Amino acid sequence: MQDLIAKAETLLEALPYIQKFSGATFVVKYGGSFMDSPDVDVRNSVARDVVFLEAVEINPVVVHGGGKAITRAMEKAGLKADFIQGQRVTDEAAVKIVDGVLSREINPEIVKTIEALGGQARGFSGADIFKCRKLLLDDPARPGAKIDIGFVGEVIAVNTDPLRQCISRGVTPVVSPIALGEDGKIYNCNADVAAAQIAIALKAKRLVFMSDVPGLLGNPQDPESVVSHIRTNEIGQLKEKGVIDRGMIPKVDSAVAAIQSGVEKVSFVDGRVPHAVLLEIFTDEGVGTEIVL
Repeated sequence: MQDLIAKAETLLEALPYIQKFSGATFVVKYGGSFMDSPDVDVRNSVARDVVFLEAVEINPVVVHGGGKAITRAMEKAGLKADFIQGQRVTDEAAVKIVDGVLSREINPEIVKTIEALGGQARGFSGADIFKCRKLLLDDPARPGAKIDIGFVGEVIAVNTDPLRQCISRGVTPVVSPIALGEDGKIYNCNADVAAAQIAIALKAKRLVFMSDVPGLLGNPQDPESVVSHIRTNEIGQLKEKGVIDRGMIPKVDSAVAAIQSGVEKVSFVDGRVPHAVLLEIFTDEGVGTEIVL
């Protein structure tokens, strides 16, 4: 009986949030090594959360990564995975592998999983959704010089029409972080930036970044040092202290851009925690890190 009462209390705690967010759009960036977990329950946890959001009339949009699967596919093809400033160096051969893994392997698998759990989803290659310009990195050894890392793009526009059509029918769009360049070629894009751009374009209420870390850590060496709440005006100081560095920088910069464009809150949660999305959205304490204006 106590277990049943506890379940009822959990539902009652969630009720105000369900009422508050009914009809809202939430963007979930799905990435991290937990995507490769041999545990089916871990892999399915995010999909179950998406189906729950659909059921309570919240409109989820999923943008996914797949870095580890790309690296494995490149190694199998005899290509070496190189990174500069956290960005994958992507030549013509590599971008074909990236597009194939993201848009034709991982994307349909996520859609299939959502549908198997009773939800509705439609997959999109990001090339049908995102326009980009070629990304050139600053060269720290040569002030003013740029580093060309190949077919890597920076998202500059989002085609929202097919996404809104899905949302109007209660179907979850699942989008790969691929974009069409100004030259008409396919480019690999940072999935965090892509997710933030979708959140901005759709005027989403919330943006949730899922990865395999507990959140933003005050001490990167201590997984227990999660910073639970940050305001955007504190970001610069945390960068100076080195709390935000390397792979966390594009996530945080994307979060700030989203918030400044009207997204109410951005959350960083650990995808290895079962139902982390629901815990963050529908409980009083939440999990991970939240960034607000």
